[in-house]
Amino acid sequence: MGAFLLLGNSGDPASPRALTADEVDRLAITRFLNYRAGGRAVTITVPSTTGGLVVTGSIDYRTHTGYGVVRGTGRDTSSDGLIQWTGTTVLVHPMTDPPAAAPAKPPASGWYRRPLQRSGMSLDSSLIIALGLGSDRPDNAALLPQNGAEWVGRDRVRGRPTDIMNGPDARTEARTSPTVRYWIGPDGTMYRVRAGIASASQPVVFDFDTHPYVPVQPVRGVTAGR
Repeated sequence: MGAFLLLGNSGDPASPRALTADEVDRLAITRFLNYRAGGRAVTITVPSTTGGLVVTGSIDYRTHTGYGVVRGTGRDTSSDGLIQWTGTTVLVHPMTDPPAAAPAKPPASGWYRRPLQRSGMSLDSSLIIALGLGSDRPDNAALLPQNGAEWVGRDRVRGRPTDIMNGPDARTEARTSPTVRYWIGPDGTMYRVRAGIASASQPVVFDFDTHPYVPVQPVRGVTAGR
């Protein structure tokens, strides 16, 4: 498993500490709140030695389907276009000049379908993690401290106060590091997540509410599911 690295040190204290009862409760419900909301707008930043990728879009946590625009830098610009994914399938719609936001209704043609790779591909590992950040039930609050959950600092994310906590790996198959870092608001809302993956030297960053949420309409031929 890749080691977790924190990009920057904003809000980091001198040393972590045990979670308070309130912090445990907020960490336990943060993925459930994504599911209860139905979906969230998210920007996924995927590091790469050849440039990196940024996916700007939305995730429907009821159907476990994501949809958005992917842009690359450096040699990774070959991945530019629209993307839609489930827990088993990735569809890409290549574009030389993709829009800032994906159209609300996906194009009816021009898609290429492939299986979602469970390991060895940073983009796909990131897509798996993104889907795993919503759950139809809260995590077991009693088990979180036993599994290494801890408070590590405070920060502001786009003006919102957050507590930074090390927490669960969302039980994905993306080979994340044992520790995933969450930026969580006073009501348990998830605003940022950073997770290390085996195929990347730096963590993947998931920033929520960076743009308006657009309900995900599946591309024809894609079956929603995990």
